Amino acid sequence: MSTFQVGLVGYGLGGQVFHAPLIQSVQGLTLKTIRATNPRDVQLAGQALPGVRIVDDTAAIIHDPAIDLVVVTAANTFHFPIAKAALLAGKHVVVDKPFTITAAEADELIVLAKHTGRILTVFHNRRLVSDFLTVKKVIESGKLGPIVETEIHYDRFRNFLRTSWKEKDEPGCGILYDLGSHLIDQSLCLYGLPRAITADLRKQRTGSQSVDHFDLRLDYDNHKVLLKSGMLVKIPGPTYMIHGQQGSFVKFGMDVQEAALRAGSLPNATPNWGEEPASQWGQLSVMDGDTEINETIKSEIGDQRRYYANVRDAMLGKATPDVLPEEARNVIRLIEWAEQSHREKRTLELMW
Repeated sequence: MSTFQVGLVGYGLGGQVFHAPLIQSVQGLTLKTIRATNPRDVQLAGQALPGVRIVDDTAAIIHDPAIDLVVVTAANTFHFPIAKAALLAGKHVVVDKPFTITAAEADELIVLAKHTGRILTVFHNRRLVSDFLTVKKVIESGKLGPIVETEIHYDRFRNFLRTSWKEKDEPGCGILYDLGSHLIDQSLCLYGLPRAITADLRKQRTGSQSVDHFDLRLDYDNHKVLLKSGMLVKIPGPTYMIHGQQGSFVKFGMDVQEAALRAGSLPNATPNWGEEPASQWGQLSVMDGDTEINETIKSEIGDQRRYYANVRDAMLGKATPDVLPEEARNVIRLIEWAEQSHREKRTLELMW
C-alpha cells in the first residue's frame, strides 16, 4: 500500500488525544512532522512520538514537498488561513471541527479544493462513536415508528474558567462552536436539513466571556430535534432520547474511545477497541399492537480509525470522503443562524 506523509499543525488536546494516535493507527499513513510552539506541547510530542520532526513554523509543513496531507488542528481562527495555504500548496487537507468560523470561509475552501483537485474534509469524528451508531441503527430499524422528538446532550461539569483561547470573547470561541459542532452534525446526519431554528445561548459561569451553554431547537416537518450542552451539569442525564409514535429509546454514557485515548491507550494495542460496556447499552420500549416490548439494545462498536482510513482511501482515489466539506459547511451555517436567532430572540425560518 502506498504510504502518505502527514503533517499535523497543532499539538494541543486535539492533536495529542485524537489526531496523532489515530493517524499512527492507520496503515498507509505516516506522521512525518508536527508544528507545535507551546513548550509543554513540544516536550509531550518529543516524548510520545520519537522520530517525528517537530517544527515551530506552519510553513515548514505546508511547503514540504514530501508531505501529502496537512491536518489542521490549530485554534479555530486559524483553520481557514492554514487550510487555504495548504490547498494552494497542493496538499490534501483535514480540518478539525469546527470547519471554519463562517460559512463564507467554508465556501471559499470548497471552491479552492475543487479547483486544485485536492481532498478537503472535516474531522467530525463523533459520527464513529458507539452511541451515535447505535441511535442511528435504532432509528433505521423502524421500531420507534415515525420520529416525533429527538433530544441529544453533550454535557460537562467545569465550574471554573481556564486561560484558553476556547473561552475568550472572540469569533469561533465557546461551547457552541466546540461541542455544538458535534451535535449539529449528528442531527444533520440523522435527519437532514431543518426548516427552522430557535436558539438560546448563555454564559452561565461567573465571569465567563464566551458561550458555555446552548439550547437549540431544530424544526423538521413532523418532528423536532433538541440539542443541549452545558458546562455546569454535575449529574448527567441521558445523552440521547428518541421518541416515536411506537415508543422510545434512551441511552446514557459518553464515548469510550475518547476516555481511552485520553488515558493514553492506542487503538491498535487495545483489545475490544470502541466496545461499550453493557452498563451503557440503551433501553428500547415500544408497543407492538397491544403488547409492550422492552429491550436492551447492545451498542454498536465505534472506531474512529475509520475516519483516517477513509481519508487514505480518498487520496488513493478509491473512495469519496465520508465527511464532505459541504456537510461541514452546513454545520457552520446553522451555528451562524443559531447566533442570529439568539440575538434577535426569535425562530428563524431557514433558506438553504
